[in-house]
Amino acid sequence: MRADAATRAPAAEPVPEARRPRRRRGRLAFDLTALAVVGVLLLGAIGATTAVAYQDLYSPSAFVTRYLDLLGQGRAADALAVPGVPIDSADLDAAGLPITASEALLRRAALAPLTDVAAVGEEERGDLVYVTVTYTAGGHPGTTTFQVERSGWVGLAPTWRFAQSPLAVVDLTLRGATAFSVNGFAIDTRQVSAEGVDADPLDPVPLLVFSPGLYSISVDTAVSASPGVAVLSDTPQADIPVDIQTEPTAEFTRVVQEQVESFLTDCATQQVLKPTGCPFGLEVRNRIVEPPVWSIVQQPTVVLSPDGANWAIGRTEAVAHVVVDIQSIFDGSIRHVDEDVPFVLAGTITMLPDGTASIAVSPTD
Repeated sequence: MRADAATRAPAAEPVPEARRPRRRRGRLAFDLTALAVVGVLLLGAIGATTAVAYQDLYSPSAFVTRYLDLLGQGRAADALAVPGVPIDSADLDAAGLPITASEALLRRAALAPLTDVAAVGEEERGDLVYVTVTYTAGGHPGTTTFQVERSGWVGLAPTWRFAQSPLAVVDLTLRGATAFSVNGFAIDTRQVSAEGVDADPLDPVPLLVFSPGLYSISVDTAVSASPGVAVLSDTPQADIPVDIQTEPTAEFTRVVQEQVESFLTDCATQQVLKPTGCPFGLEVRNRIVEPPVWSIVQQPTVVLSPDGANWAIGRTEAVAHVVVDIQSIFDGSIRHVDEDVPFVLAGTITMLPDGTASIAVSPTD
Protein backbone atom coordinates (compact mmCIF):
# COMPACT_ATOMS: atom_id res chain seq x y z
CA MET A 1 0.00 0.00 0.00
CA ARG A 2 1.50 3.40 -0.83
CA ALA A 3 1.64 6.06 1.70
CA ASP A 4 -0.62 8.96 1.33
CA ALA A 5 0.97 12.03 -0.16
CA ALA A 6 -0.27 14.10 2.76
CA THR A 7 1.74 11.99 5.23
CA ARG A 8 5.17 12.39 3.54
CA ALA A 9 7.87 14.31 5.47
CA PRO A 10 8.32 17.81 4.22
CA ALA A 11 11.57 18.48 2.33
CA ALA A 12 14.25 20.71 4.07
CA GLU A 13 14.05 24.31 3.11
CA PRO A 14 17.16 25.55 1.22
CA VAL A 15 19.48 28.09 3.09
CA PRO A 16 19.09 31.48 1.61
CA GLU A 17 22.17 32.53 -0.37
CA ALA A 18 22.35 35.87 1.45
CA ARG A 19 23.09 34.27 4.88
CA ARG A 20 26.23 32.30 3.86
CA PRO A 21 28.62 35.28 3.27
CA ARG A 22 27.63 36.80 6.65
CA ARG A 23 28.83 33.66 8.48
CA ARG A 24 32.11 33.63 6.56
CA ARG A 25 32.66 37.32 7.25
CA GLY A 26 31.99 36.83 10.97
CA ARG A 27 34.46 33.97 11.21
CA LEU A 28 37.08 36.01 9.34
CA ALA A 29 36.58 38.96 11.67
CA PHE A 30 37.04 36.68 14.69
CA ASP A 31 40.22 35.23 13.22
CA LEU A 32 41.61 38.68 12.46
CA THR A 33 40.78 39.88 15.96
CA ALA A 34 42.55 36.85 17.46
CA LEU A 35 45.58 37.47 15.28
CA ALA A 36 45.61 41.12 16.31
CA VAL A 37 45.52 40.17 20.00
CA VAL A 38 48.33 37.66 19.46
CA GLY A 39 50.31 40.31 17.61
CA VAL A 40 49.84 42.83 20.41
CA LEU A 41 50.90 40.26 22.98
CA LEU A 42 53.89 39.31 20.86
CA LEU A 43 54.93 42.93 20.43
CA GLY A 44 54.51 43.46 24.16
CA ALA A 45 56.66 40.42 24.90
CA ILE A 46 59.30 41.61 22.44
CA GLY A 47 59.20 45.08 23.95
CA ALA A 48 59.53 43.72 27.47
CA THR A 49 62.37 41.42 26.41
CA THR A 50 64.11 44.32 24.69
CA ALA A 51 63.71 46.52 27.78
CA VAL A 52 65.13 43.79 30.03
CA ALA A 53 67.99 43.13 27.62
CA TYR A 54 68.78 46.86 27.47
CA GLN A 55 68.73 47.20 31.23
CA ASP A 56 70.83 44.07 31.81
CA LEU A 57 73.26 44.39 28.91
CA TYR A 58 73.32 47.80 27.25
CA SER A 59 72.34 50.41 29.84
CA PRO A 60 74.77 52.73 31.65
CA SER A 61 74.05 50.78 34.86
CA ALA A 62 74.95 47.50 33.14
CA PHE A 63 78.21 49.08 31.91
CA VAL A 64 79.18 50.19 35.42
CA THR A 65 78.22 46.95 37.17
CA ARG A 66 80.28 44.96 34.64
CA TYR A 67 83.30 47.07 35.63
CA LEU A 68 82.66 46.31 39.30
CA ASP A 69 82.13 42.63 38.54
CA LEU A 70 85.58 42.53 36.92
CA LEU A 71 87.09 44.01 40.08
CA GLY A 72 85.18 41.51 42.19
CA GLN A 73 86.64 38.67 40.10
CA GLY A 74 90.15 40.03 40.56
CA ARG A 75 90.44 40.79 36.83
CA ALA A 76 92.42 43.99 37.30
CA ALA A 77 93.88 44.03 33.78
CA ASP A 78 90.40 43.67 32.22
CA ALA A 79 88.98 46.38 34.50
CA LEU A 80 91.82 48.67 33.50
CA ALA A 81 90.91 48.10 29.82
CA VAL A 82 87.29 49.28 30.28
CA PRO A 83 86.73 52.45 28.20
CA GLY A 84 87.39 55.56 30.25
CA VAL A 85 89.30 53.81 33.07
CA PRO A 86 92.93 54.42 31.93
CA ILE A 87 94.31 57.79 32.97
CA ASP A 88 97.40 59.60 31.70
CA SER A 89 99.57 62.33 33.16
CA ALA A 90 97.54 65.07 31.45
CA ASP A 91 94.32 63.76 32.98
CA LEU A 92 95.99 63.47 36.39
CA ASP A 93 97.26 67.04 36.15
CA ALA A 94 93.83 68.32 35.08
CA ALA A 95 92.29 66.56 38.08
CA GLY A 96 94.86 68.07 40.45
CA LEU A 97 96.46 64.68 41.11
CA PRO A 98 100.21 63.86 41.17
CA ILE A 99 101.34 63.11 37.63
CA THR A 100 103.97 60.67 38.93
CA ALA A 101 101.37 58.37 40.53
CA SER A 102 102.49 54.75 40.30
CA GLU A 103 100.37 51.97 38.76
CA ALA A 104 101.90 49.33 41.05
CA LEU A 105 98.60 48.65 42.87
CA LEU A 106 96.53 48.27 39.69
CA ARG A 107 96.91 44.49 39.78
CA ARG A 108 95.09 41.39 41.00
CA ALA A 109 97.43 40.84 43.97
CA ALA A 110 96.50 44.21 45.50
CA LEU A 111 92.70 43.83 45.21
CA ALA A 112 90.40 43.06 48.13
CA PRO A 113 87.08 41.18 47.74
CA LEU A 114 84.24 43.21 46.17
CA THR A 115 80.75 41.72 46.50
CA ASP A 116 77.02 42.57 46.69
CA VAL A 117 77.24 44.92 43.69
CA ALA A 118 73.92 46.59 42.80
CA ALA A 119 72.99 49.62 40.70
CA VAL A 120 70.59 51.76 42.73
CA GLY A 121 70.31 54.94 40.69
CA GLU A 122 70.65 56.29 37.17
CA GLU A 123 70.20 59.99 36.38
CA GLU A 124 70.72 61.81 33.09
CA ARG A 125 72.22 65.30 33.21
CA GLY A 126 72.83 66.64 29.75
CA ASP A 127 75.21 64.32 27.92
CA LEU A 128 76.21 62.52 31.11
CA VAL A 129 74.54 59.73 33.01
CA TYR A 130 75.25 59.48 36.75
CA VAL A 131 75.12 55.86 37.88
CA THR A 132 75.06 55.10 41.62
CA VAL A 133 76.02 51.64 42.86
CA THR A 134 76.25 49.98 46.25
CA TYR A 135 78.68 47.20 47.15
CA THR A 136 80.65 45.57 49.94
CA ALA A 137 84.42 46.09 49.72
CA GLY A 138 86.45 43.83 51.96
CA GLY A 139 83.53 43.58 54.36
CA HIS A 140 82.84 47.34 54.38
CA PRO A 141 79.64 48.66 52.72
CA GLY A 142 80.08 51.51 50.27
CA THR A 143 78.31 53.68 47.71
CA THR A 144 79.86 55.35 44.68
CA THR A 145 78.48 57.49 41.86
CA PHE A 146 80.14 57.29 38.43
CA GLN A 147 79.91 59.61 35.43
CA VAL A 148 79.18 57.75 32.18
CA GLU A 149 78.78 59.00 28.61
CA ARG A 150 77.77 57.40 25.32
CA SER A 151 80.73 56.41 23.16
CA GLY A 152 78.98 54.94 20.09
CA TRP A 153 76.74 52.16 18.84
CA VAL A 154 77.00 48.46 18.06
CA GLY A 155 74.10 47.87 15.69
CA LEU A 156 71.07 49.22 17.55
CA ALA A 157 72.75 48.94 20.97
CA PRO A 158 74.56 51.92 22.55
CA THR A 159 78.06 51.64 23.98
CA TRP A 160 79.35 53.58 26.98
CA ARG A 161 82.52 54.85 28.58
CA PHE A 162 83.48 56.52 31.85
CA ALA A 163 83.40 60.28 31.39
CA GLN A 164 85.57 60.51 34.50
CA SER A 165 88.11 57.78 35.21
CA PRO A 166 87.16 55.81 38.34
CA LEU A 167 90.80 55.61 39.39
CA ALA A 168 91.92 57.51 42.50
CA VAL A 169 95.28 58.25 44.18
CA VAL A 170 96.47 57.22 47.64
CA ASP A 171 99.21 59.63 48.81
CA LEU A 172 101.16 57.48 51.26
CA THR A 173 103.58 58.92 53.80
CA LEU A 174 105.41 56.13 55.60
CA ARG A 175 107.44 56.96 58.71
CA GLY A 176 110.13 54.61 59.98
CA ALA A 177 109.99 52.18 57.07
CA THR A 178 110.21 51.87 53.32
CA ALA A 179 108.77 48.37 52.94
CA PHE A 180 105.03 47.85 53.32
CA SER A 181 102.20 45.68 52.04
CA VAL A 182 98.81 46.42 50.53
CA ASN A 183 96.21 43.67 50.97
CA GLY A 184 99.16 41.31 51.41
CA PHE A 185 101.01 42.53 48.29
CA ALA A 186 104.57 43.50 49.31
CA ILE A 187 106.06 46.70 47.95
CA ASP A 188 108.76 49.28 48.77
CA THR A 189 108.45 53.05 48.54
CA ARG A 190 111.74 53.18 46.64
CA GLN A 191 110.26 50.96 43.94
CA VAL A 192 107.34 53.27 43.27
CA SER A 193 108.81 56.70 43.96
CA ALA A 194 109.78 58.75 40.92
CA GLU A 195 113.06 59.58 42.70
CA GLY A 196 113.91 55.94 43.44
CA VAL A 197 116.49 55.38 46.20
CA ASP A 198 117.25 59.12 46.24
CA ALA A 199 113.73 60.05 47.34
CA ASP A 200 113.21 61.84 50.62
CA PRO A 201 111.77 59.13 52.88
CA LEU A 202 109.13 61.54 54.15
CA ASP A 203 107.90 62.59 50.70
CA PRO A 204 104.42 61.17 50.03
CA VAL A 205 104.36 58.34 47.50
CA PRO A 206 101.35 58.63 45.12
CA LEU A 207 99.73 55.30 44.19
CA LEU A 208 96.89 54.83 41.69
CA VAL A 209 94.05 52.64 42.99
CA PHE A 210 90.73 51.43 41.66
CA SER A 211 87.47 52.92 42.89
CA PRO A 212 85.72 51.27 44.51
CA GLY A 213 88.22 49.27 46.51
CA LEU A 214 89.44 48.62 50.03
CA TYR A 215 93.20 48.87 50.54
CA SER A 216 94.68 47.66 53.82
CA ILE A 217 98.18 49.11 54.26
CA SER A 218 100.47 47.64 56.91
CA VAL A 219 104.15 47.36 57.85
CA ASP A 220 105.76 44.24 59.26
CA THR A 221 109.55 44.25 58.98
CA ALA A 222 112.44 43.33 61.25
CA VAL A 223 112.88 47.01 62.10
CA SER A 224 109.37 48.40 62.39
CA ALA A 225 105.70 47.47 62.31
CA SER A 226 102.29 49.03 62.22
CA PRO A 227 98.73 47.74 62.43
CA GLY A 228 96.79 47.70 59.19
CA VAL A 229 95.24 50.98 58.05
CA ALA A 230 92.13 50.36 55.93
CA VAL A 231 91.58 52.89 53.14
CA LEU A 232 88.24 52.77 51.28
CA SER A 233 88.61 54.32 47.83
CA ASP A 234 85.00 55.19 46.97
CA THR A 235 85.29 58.43 44.98
CA PRO A 236 86.66 58.59 41.41
CA GLN A 237 89.77 60.76 41.02
CA ALA A 238 89.97 61.47 44.75
CA ASP A 239 93.30 62.31 46.40
CA ILE A 240 93.47 60.24 49.60
CA PRO A 241 96.28 61.20 52.04
CA VAL A 242 97.47 58.37 54.29
CA ASP A 243 100.11 58.95 56.99
CA ILE A 244 101.41 55.86 58.78
CA GLN A 245 103.73 56.06 61.78
CA THR A 246 105.44 52.76 62.46
CA GLU A 247 106.79 51.58 65.79
CA PRO A 248 110.14 49.86 66.39
CA THR A 249 109.99 46.12 66.84
CA ALA A 250 111.25 44.39 69.97
CA GLU A 251 113.95 42.72 67.86
CA PHE A 252 115.17 46.04 66.49
CA THR A 253 115.25 47.56 69.98
CA ARG A 254 117.23 44.54 71.21
CA VAL A 255 119.78 44.95 68.42
CA VAL A 256 120.18 48.67 69.14
CA GLN A 257 120.59 47.89 72.85
CA GLU A 258 123.38 45.45 72.03
CA GLN A 259 125.08 47.94 69.72
CA VAL A 260 124.97 50.73 72.29
CA GLU A 261 126.37 48.44 74.99
CA SER A 262 129.14 47.33 72.63
CA PHE A 263 129.92 50.96 71.78
CA LEU A 264 130.19 51.95 75.44
CA THR A 265 132.31 48.90 76.24
CA ASP A 266 134.69 49.91 73.45
CA CYS A 267 134.76 53.43 74.86
CA ALA A 268 135.88 51.99 78.20
CA THR A 269 138.99 50.51 76.59
CA GLN A 270 140.40 54.01 75.95
CA GLN A 271 142.85 54.84 78.73
CA VAL A 272 142.29 58.57 78.69
CA LEU A 273 140.28 60.84 80.99
CA LYS A 274 137.84 61.70 78.22
CA PRO A 275 137.44 58.81 75.78
CA THR A 276 137.14 60.17 72.22
CA GLY A 277 133.58 60.29 70.86
CA CYS A 278 132.16 58.83 74.05
CA PRO A 279 129.43 60.18 76.33
CA PHE A 280 131.41 59.96 79.59
CA GLY A 281 134.72 61.22 80.97
CA LEU A 282 136.51 62.69 83.99
CA GLU A 283 137.77 66.22 84.20
CA VAL A 284 140.77 66.96 86.47
CA ARG A 285 143.12 69.94 86.76
CA ASN A 286 146.08 67.91 87.96
CA ARG A 287 148.25 65.33 86.25
CA ILE A 288 147.65 61.60 86.29
CA VAL A 289 150.26 59.11 87.37
CA GLU A 290 149.12 56.21 85.18
CA PRO A 291 146.52 56.00 82.41
CA PRO A 292 143.03 55.61 83.87
CA VAL A 293 141.11 52.34 83.67
CA TRP A 294 137.47 52.57 82.69
CA SER A 295 134.59 50.09 82.91
CA ILE A 296 130.83 50.26 82.44
CA VAL A 297 129.02 49.22 85.59
CA GLN A 298 125.49 50.12 84.49
CA GLN A 299 124.46 49.97 80.86
CA PRO A 300 121.67 52.31 79.67
CA THR A 301 118.18 51.03 78.89
CA VAL A 302 117.49 51.90 75.27
CA VAL A 303 114.04 53.24 74.41
CA LEU A 304 113.39 54.08 70.75
CA SER A 305 110.95 56.66 69.51
CA PRO A 306 109.99 57.81 65.99
CA ASP A 307 112.04 60.63 64.52
CA GLY A 308 110.67 61.45 61.10
CA ALA A 309 111.83 58.71 58.77
CA ASN A 310 114.33 57.51 61.36
CA TRP A 311 114.52 56.75 65.08
CA ALA A 312 115.78 58.43 68.21
CA ILE A 313 117.27 56.92 71.35
CA GLY A 314 115.54 58.60 74.24
CA ARG A 315 117.48 60.26 77.06
CA THR A 316 118.73 57.48 79.33
CA GLU A 317 121.12 57.10 82.27
CA ALA A 318 124.19 54.90 82.62
CA VAL A 319 127.19 54.61 84.93
CA ALA A 320 130.88 54.23 84.12
CA HIS A 321 133.63 53.49 86.65
CA VAL A 322 137.14 54.92 86.65
CA VAL A 323 140.29 53.95 88.52
CA VAL A 324 143.16 56.44 88.33
CA ASP A 325 145.86 58.04 90.47
CA ILE A 326 145.99 61.84 90.30
CA GLN A 327 149.04 63.83 91.41
CA SER A 328 148.64 67.39 92.60
CA ILE A 329 150.65 69.94 90.64
CA PHE A 330 150.97 72.05 93.79
CA ASP A 331 152.37 69.71 96.42
CA GLY A 332 152.94 66.47 94.47
CA SER A 333 150.50 64.50 96.61
CA ILE A 334 148.75 61.58 94.97
CA ARG A 335 145.04 60.95 95.26
CA HIS A 336 143.71 57.54 94.34
CA VAL A 337 140.39 57.76 92.52
CA ASP A 338 138.16 54.69 92.36
CA GLU A 339 134.62 55.90 91.73
CA ASP A 340 131.48 55.71 89.61
CA VAL A 341 130.91 58.34 86.94
CA PRO A 342 127.17 58.69 86.09
CA PHE A 343 126.31 60.03 82.68
CA VAL A 344 123.27 60.57 80.46
CA LEU A 345 123.18 59.79 76.78
CA ALA A 346 120.83 60.04 73.81
CA GLY A 347 121.20 59.07 70.21
CA THR A 348 119.90 58.96 66.68
CA ILE A 349 119.43 56.05 64.32
CA THR A 350 119.48 56.78 60.61
CA MET A 351 118.12 54.16 58.23
CA LEU A 352 120.41 53.87 55.21
CA PRO A 353 119.30 53.08 51.63
CA ASP A 354 120.68 49.55 51.87
CA GLY A 355 118.43 48.81 54.86
CA THR A 356 121.15 49.05 57.51
CA ALA A 357 121.10 51.49 60.40
CA SER A 358 123.68 54.08 61.46
CA ILE A 359 123.67 54.64 65.25
CA ALA A 360 125.09 57.81 66.76
CA VAL A 361 125.31 58.17 70.57
CA SER A 362 125.96 61.52 72.23
CA PRO A 363 126.08 62.86 75.79
CA THR A 364 123.30 65.05 77.09
CA ASP A 365 122.76 67.19 80.18
